[in-house]
Amino acid sequence: MRRFRYEYLTAALAVALTAAPASAEPVYIEAGRLIDGVSNKVRTGQCITIEAERIKAVGPCGKAPDGATVVDWSAFTVLPGLIDLHTHLADLGQSADLAAPMKASPSETALVGARNARVTLDAGFTSVRDVGTYRGLTDVALRNAIDRGDVPGPRMWVAGAYITIPKGGGELNGVVPNEQLPPDMRLGVAETPEEAAAKTTYLLDHGADFIKTIATGAVLAIGTEPGAVELSEDYLRAVVKVAHARGKRVTAHAHGAEGIRNAINAEVDSIEHASLADEAALQLAKKNGTWLAMDIYNGTYIDDIGTKEGWPEEYLRKNRETTDTQRAAFTRAVELGVNIGYATDAGVYPHGLNARQFRNMVKYGMTPMQAIQSATGRASEEMGRSDVGAIVPGRYADFVAVKADPLADISVLEKIDHVMKGGALVR
Repeated sequence: MRRFRYEYLTAALAVALTAAPASAEPVYIEAGRLIDGVSNKVRTGQCITIEAERIKAVGPCGKAPDGATVVDWSAFTVLPGLIDLHTHLADLGQSADLAAPMKASPSETALVGARNARVTLDAGFTSVRDVGTYRGLTDVALRNAIDRGDVPGPRMWVAGAYITIPKGGGELNGVVPNEQLPPDMRLGVAETPEEAAAKTTYLLDHGADFIKTIATGAVLAIGTEPGAVELSEDYLRAVVKVAHARGKRVTAHAHGAEGIRNAINAEVDSIEHASLADEAALQLAKKNGTWLAMDIYNGTYIDDIGTKEGWPEEYLRKNRETTDTQRAAFTRAVELGVNIGYATDAGVYPHGLNARQFRNMVKYGMTPMQAIQSATGRASEEMGRSDVGAIVPGRYADFVAVKADPLADISVLEKIDHVMKGGALVR
């Protein structure tokens, strides 16, 4: 048995853990305090045994397995690796330049995505749901590169492209006539339910893990309004029918209350943003078990940085009109017990700052434990995954560790001390 304390951890150990194959020797983690992501208990004196990237056992500390590398996190709170359900890794990020996504080639976009993936993982987000990119299928390529080990990054579940109407909230509007945009920037554009169903099939055939629809206008899309319906219930049903028949989930970008209700009635699995959700929409989400992915931090960033950098006034106006309303809807959703997952829209603000939203979730109604679970066990539930998001046997050995107590101060998750993915030390 070999024992290491983090104050003396060498680069050699980091390399060994990172490069360890699935058949490598076991890893034995001594946790000071353990939050498992699914229960409300904080346990002490627990140790985690890892074999072949997965958690083999969790229980009271004892003798480490023969040949195991012992990792001493006894001074830390250990949590599951964090999950962000709304990111845009495979994109350039928001700026004042409307044409930026078109100016960057697919290969350049992929390289930027690789950088984004690294900083996201380093921030403790070991899994993400990536909900669309202007350059269609770039997210598929990035996911595959991470899975192969070509670049470091979180586990990714990707949408491939946006299913949107022409000139809708999923299009790059205001740069050139939309018909002149590159073909890979219009992979999900569909005028009819039948065309939307065909586009859904195309995206799933080309590697999408789920489908992202744009049911209403968007804050950050020229010429669209967040409250305006863009996809009818019939249109959404056509997408859902194809995706669900293949065991894939569908999420809907929907700010406006009518668009939210259309999406829920069409049996989508989750709603992105839900900024203008009224009582009827929230009650319907509760009744149907529909998940809400509400990005209640980035309105502050858009107003601050967007104003300083000269983002389009249309963006800033729509952001002002939705930010406070969205936060009030979030508070009411928490009160009603609606399913809520952790979703930030990282990419609108810099990747790696994903954890900034935790403070808002607590400020607007969640307990610290609820906020943590929204980014761990509850997030995995929203994705329909049983392999991430919790410190229980059988799941991937994805962990974060912090010296301070996140239940006392949720903001400590903004600066993670240690990250592990699949039993391999990230930092």
